[in-house]
Amino acid sequence: MIDSKNYYAVIMAGGVGSRFWPLSKANYPKQFHDILGAGETLIERTFGRLSQTVPADNVLVLTNERYKALVNEQLPKVKDENIILEPAMRNTAPCILLAALKIYKSNPDAVMIVAPSDHWIEDEASFLKNLNTAFESCATDSSEEKLLVTLGIEPTFPHTGYGYIQYSDNTTEVKTVKAFKEKPDYNTAKEFLAEGNYSWNAGIFIWSARAIIEAFEKYLPEMFSLFNDGYDVLNTNNEAQFIEDNYAKAEDISIDYGILEKSKNVGVIPATFDWSDLGAWGSLYDKLDKDKDDNVIVNAKVVTKEATGNLIRTQAGKVVVIDGLNDFIVVDSSDVLVIMPKAKEQDVKIMRNEVKEKFGADLV
Repeated sequence: MIDSKNYYAVIMAGGVGSRFWPLSKANYPKQFHDILGAGETLIERTFGRLSQTVPADNVLVLTNERYKALVNEQLPKVKDENIILEPAMRNTAPCILLAALKIYKSNPDAVMIVAPSDHWIEDEASFLKNLNTAFESCATDSSEEKLLVTLGIEPTFPHTGYGYIQYSDNTTEVKTVKAFKEKPDYNTAKEFLAEGNYSWNAGIFIWSARAIIEAFEKYLPEMFSLFNDGYDVLNTNNEAQFIEDNYAKAEDISIDYGILEKSKNVGVIPATFDWSDLGAWGSLYDKLDKDKDDNVIVNAKVVTKEATGNLIRTQAGKVVVIDGLNDFIVVDSSDVLVIMPKAKEQDVKIMRNEVKEKFGADLV
């Protein structure tokens, strides 16, 4: 059993969550909202889940400069020096490397999980069991090219909105990854499920700090050199200036494309916990409890007549009366009301852009 002082967590919290507009806005994105109506924001739930295994002092948050006050307010146990502020949007690879270098400098024996701030996980005991299996596997790995692990989600239907991970059907808990697959069409997704050795790619990663740094040095050497040149100032008062001066120079690339698809030693744990990336309003409808008419109600006080299959979300206590509306999304924020068919939920970003052009950026 590894000492928990070697456990670290990196919470990625820089996204805007535009598919959850009008609740999620650029100045107050979805990870800082209580999307589920559960009394906690998504990032608070993520921190609470991870801190059951990872000491609070070892939790880092990667976010945009404009969200620092929100992180301070919602995660008061996270130290200021553990909040990495990205001055530019550069996808996931640069921020993960920066976090790994900071962690490695503090503790060369560290193993770390990288997790999104805005996902929904139901069975936390199963999640923590999978996490500890991954931590142990990475900490004890002695391969020449060190092990990188991802948590894959057992697919329950042929979803076309997720990438897939194909793995060898060996008997160990950590399966060998054979290939990462792009988001498939429906028929291809059905084939993946029929084969039985595919997981959804949840974007949750575990590795030793040393392993991921060595992978960057091998597969993204320019990015490694860029940030390693500032190694001496990491975890000092000069760190923020180094990031400000250099971060935007990094290549805009995801950890999947930049590292995982090139690495020769990637493992996946086919996880069994119930999970959603909460990518859009429809995914929230799928996950929450329904009333007798299959409506999902979050925060609102509702009177309905001949209204079924709707998602209705308002600010706490608002009274909503709906008559003759079926399979719609009704979301009321402080200054925008959206009413649209669930079948057209992917058009939210289009509507958001139209509102921005017509009424101003402060509404999006």
